[in-house]
Amino acid sequence: MTKKLDGKIALVTGGTTGIGLASAQALANEGATVFITGRRQAELDTAVALVGKGAIGVRGDSTKLADLDALFAEIQTRAGRLDVVYVNAGGGDMQPLGAITEAHYDDTFDRNVKAVLFTVQKALPLLAKDASVILTGSTAGSMGTAAFSVYSASKAAVRALVRSWILDLKDRDIRINVISPGPTRTPGLVGLANTKEEQEGLLAHLASQVPMGRVGEAEEIGRAVVFLASSDASFVNGAELFVDGGMAQV
Repeated sequence: MTKKLDGKIALVTGGTTGIGLASAQALANEGATVFITGRRQAELDTAVALVGKGAIGVRGDSTKLADLDALFAEIQTRAGRLDVVYVNAGGGDMQPLGAITEAHYDDTFDRNVKAVLFTVQKALPLLAKDASVILTGSTAGSMGTAAFSVYSASKAAVRALVRSWILDLKDRDIRINVISPGPTRTPGLVGLANTKEEQEGLLAHLASQVPMGRVGEAEEIGRAVVFLASSDASFVNGAELFVDGGMAQV
């Protein structure tokens, strides 16, 4: 049986846990050979084993341009091209206005904007005809959230980049889209709370903000990534696909 991504070469940055890992597994299950990046070798090795199906781990920090150069040099050597790039690495924590530091700002924008920009730019020579580039946005980029302004601004920047990049690349037959998850049960989200009780309270609070009445699962985001990566989304370009249970839509 033919799969949606048979023979395709994919890259997932930040693919060792949560949405990145689930997406790498979903891409591999549809036939893609998947390169996965992460900053910690032990977690990277575990993720490669979980994805299986010829997955290849490359340790690196997306905020460091030398690490990106090494990543794409290895992909060039081992595969020669990329058909799918899912730029998922990123993150951030919460600080209210009045407590924001320069270090907090730099860390958030380095991870969510600088790293995204240079990952895509350095991938360009490897992108094949009809390649799909997918960036991780967030409902936070469209909604106000207390103590989350810097993160929210960084995700709004990701959305803005794509609007211009599809014009820069209009002669390359490359699609670029943003996938914006709502609250999703991942180690990163749960890790914002310290105790089990606080974690359960956080998830319950977030679920109450979602019209569907629950938080998302990482596998649900992975299935949406497969859609954007595949020919099913052949006329989807420059879009922001919310996978949020309706949270940012009301």
